[in-house]
Amino acid sequence: MSPTQESFLERNAVVVKATVIFVLVLLLLIPSTMIQGLIQEREMRKDEAIREISAKWGEQQTITGPVLTIPYLEFYRDTNKVVRQVTRYMHFLPDELKVNGQLFPEKRYRGIYEVVVYNSDVKLTGNFPPINFANLGVPQENLRLQDAFLSVGITDLRGIKEQVTLHWNTHKYSFNPGVASSDVLASGINAPVSLTDAAANAPYSFSLSLNLKGSEFLYFVPVGKETNVQIGSNWQNPSFDGAFLPDQRQVGQDGFTATWKVLHLNRNFPQQWKGAGYDVGSAAFGVNLLLPIDSYQKSMRSVKYAILFIGLTFLIFFFIELLHKKSVHPFQYVLIGLALCIFYTLLVSISEYSNFNIAYLIASIMTIGLVTVYTYSVFSSKKLAALVGGTLVILYAYIFTIIQLQDFALLMGSLGLFLILALVMYYSRKVDWYNIGRKNTGTTEALPKE
Repeated sequence: MSPTQESFLERNAVVVKATVIFVLVLLLLIPSTMIQGLIQEREMRKDEAIREISAKWGEQQTITGPVLTIPYLEFYRDTNKVVRQVTRYMHFLPDELKVNGQLFPEKRYRGIYEVVVYNSDVKLTGNFPPINFANLGVPQENLRLQDAFLSVGITDLRGIKEQVTLHWNTHKYSFNPGVASSDVLASGINAPVSLTDAAANAPYSFSLSLNLKGSEFLYFVPVGKETNVQIGSNWQNPSFDGAFLPDQRQVGQDGFTATWKVLHLNRNFPQQWKGAGYDVGSAAFGVNLLLPIDSYQKSMRSVKYAILFIGLTFLIFFFIELLHKKSVHPFQYVLIGLALCIFYTLLVSISEYSNFNIAYLIASIMTIGLVTVYTYSVFSSKKLAALVGGTLVILYAYIFTIIQLQDFALLMGSLGLFLILALVMYYSRKVDWYNIGRKNTGTTEALPKE
């Protein structure tokens, strides 16, 4: 290397070193991205375990109905002017629907993964209004009243534990599997009903009980002109979800109770119609039996701050080099960066067997201890090692706080970055960036003031 080149490198050593460190930070984002892929893979395996258990026990359940359906004949002429007939369906929803249910959750395991399943006792009661056949828009002779049936939508029929019996006025009917018409429901059970009381212009009362197994959540569709739902359970971590939140709820150590009241004016489908055309499932609501906060979600949130961990730690070492005339090789920067990345693999692996907070504590202690000891071995200074270790303690505690405060994460993150920038500006204010790379025996000459 020529003297001119050596002189150039000496004068610009700081710029070259800063550039190398910046490139190393970007390169170390590659393993952090790979760690995000690892977290997603582990989360997919958890979802597979949930699906496997749910497939054998019972899927997430949504109860829709009951829906009263009357078939009728519709006549038309084909292209050859031949009169043909086709069976259509008209659907009626109840005036009043009351749902009273009790959930009995339990945990099932597949390897290290935990899944919430439940048994439920749900009772549906209510009534349908008298049918005014004159306003149906169908000639009465085309109605097939003898084929009328009542349907109840159930997402996964494998969850039914006992035979379901319909009490219809003074009659009893047994439900059959499947739905005779897919206009409203895609899956469920149906039972024939008698409409002979229509001549008396009397309402039709009904009641039925469902002993249903399912996984994770139980939803209801408010098909009544007025729908009242009351659900209770001993589960302590419910999430009320769907189109409507409960009007009243109580959640405590003994479990929860929740009640909903939904009117037909609150949803976007009528009380009676012909054929298909309405998505009643869009109005579903209910309860999700949540497990404690998913460690994979928290781990994913923490790994997104990897650039902050790596960049700030490298910045500390860089300033130590400048202010204390120490030298750190780029390879040593790489080792320190890899130690910071391994923190996330420790966090994910430990959190699969313990509480996330405990896993975070263990992984951070291991990482901070490793980097601090390595810093001492590089600089042979307890003071500098304590400086690096203390900074990492503050940084890890700060990131842990952000992870916990979901609603204020952006605010806390912005304030933290502002504070870090302010500290960097403060401690770098006395650095003579123009003369720092020059060899001087005396005091560095300050820049002339304007």
